[in-house]
Parts: sequence; C-alpha cells; structure tokens
Amino acid sequence: QVQLGESGGGLVQAGGSLRLSCAASGRTFNLYAMGWFRQAPGKEREFVAANSRSGTSPYYSDSVKGRFTISRDNAKNTLYLQMNSLKPEDTAVYYCNTVQDGDYVRPLGSWGQGTQVTVSS
Repeated sequence: QVQLGESGGGLVQAGGSLRLSCAASGRTFNLYAMGWFRQAPGKEREFVAANSRSGTSPYYSDSVKGRFTISRDNAKNTLYLQMNSLKPEDTAVYYCNTVQDGDYVRPLGSWGQGTQVTVSS
C-alpha cells in the first residue's frame, strides 16, 4: 500500500495560485491512478481531479476545470495539483489518494492529514 503525505497549502487571495504536492512512499506509486479530493467545512469530501498511472489522462471536476492542473512525476513518486485563479469556494482541506482505474472519483486508500487551502476574498 502507498503511504501519502500532502503539502503546499496556505492562505492566498482570490485570483492567486498555489501548488500542492503529494509525496508517496514505496516503489509502487506508478502502479496507481492518483487523485485529489477536498473537504470544505460542513461539507462532504468531493472529487477534484485525477490522473492515470502514466499521467497522460487527466480528469477534472467541473468546478475546477480550466483552473487546476493535475500532474505527476513517477520518478519522484510525487503527485501535484497546480491551482490557478483560486476562488473563496476553493477553500478546503485537500487530500490525495489512489483511485480506481476507469472510475477516478472512487478513492481506494485511507486518508492522510491533508493540507489546508484558504482563499480570501
């Protein structure tokens, strides 16, 4: 099983950018499709973006399409989420997880601590 750790969150003004990272332990990172999820206060955790094992098939939720970019570096065992044009409604704790091939919105592993993203208006 892959152990994951998220980082890169912070406080940013609306319209700003952040880059999140998800570092994975072990040598099996490239065997898994990977995704980002987020949970805002008082809301259910929701799917944000995912990518295939090779990193060539990104998929986004409608709410972030065109603003966020998911990528991965299998040599570094790291998943990224570049977030541009941030909005206050993007405020949430962001988590990475392995996801089901062919069904990216379905997380497979356990959840880590996440990284807090706060967007001020």
